[in-house]
Amino acid sequence: MTQDFMKYAILGLGALFASATLTQAQQNCAPRDLVVERLASAYGETRQSIGIGQNNVVIEVFASKDTGTWTITVTNTAGTTCLVASGQAFETLAEALPVPNEDA
Repeated sequence: MTQDFMKYAILGLGALFASATLTQAQQNCAPRDLVVERLASAYGETRQSIGIGQNNVVIEVFASKDTGTWTITVTNTAGTTCLVASGQAFETLAEALPVPNEDA
């Protein structure tokens, strides 16, 4: 195979992968009210924490204390919510801050 062929083959595969990733990301997004309802009805998850990220996106953690499932979502300013991670074995922690050294 020639170097040009390999270069274009790699570029083509990269474009295909990027397209598949974009399509997958779009399939994991919906209006926020639909996402919240689905997480509650299908998984028993409720919001456990919330914060503001870059570009004013809202980042939320939903979880079920009964089943241990959890989901992290990001909602943009247009109200579109995307699922970015999910898993099992959710636990609520209340860890104390470490005591600073007095000589520091």
